[in-house]
Amino acid sequence: MTDEEVEAVQQLAHSRTEPACKVERAKIVWLSHSGKRVAAIAEELRLHAETVRTWLKRFNAQGLEGLQDAARSGRPVTYSREQVGEVIAAALANPQELGLPFASWTLDRLEAYLNEQKGLPIKRSRIDDLLLAEGLRWRKQESWFGERVDPDFAEKRGPSRSSTKRRPPAA
Repeated sequence: MTDEEVEAVQQLAHSRTEPACKVERAKIVWLSHSGKRVAAIAEELRLHAETVRTWLKRFNAQGLEGLQDAARSGRPVTYSREQVGEVIAAALANPQELGLPFASWTLDRLEAYLNEQKGLPIKRSRIDDLLLAEGLRWRKQESWFGERVDPDFAEKRGPSRSSTKRRPPAA
């Protein structure tokens, strides 16, 4: 291994922020570089010896790139850039401005809107994948921060009541 590879593998093997699979692969290479045999590495990391051999072979053949996940086979992307743009534009739009009866999107609402209004057959899991790929995170709460969905909420709720008794002050 070159000095750069040794430093990169050591840093990756001790990382706390990289994905666990990459850290595990780097540990395999690092332990092998330290002189341990395949059986000892497999026992220490609780892996099968064949798994250890696979990652060592990939690292020897490809270097640091060999520690990355390989491209997986599967069905190619079926949505055009225009359709992806439409999904993102809809997710960023205010539903009330589109004439919908709610104040914020959920994945189910967004799926229904895209399927029925835009004629785009797309599942909620794929919508989530597209939004994450664009760097958008989905909020779990509709009205945790900012304006409430219902502006008359305070009046409808009524006055607040204390549910716990006050403790006497400590002496």
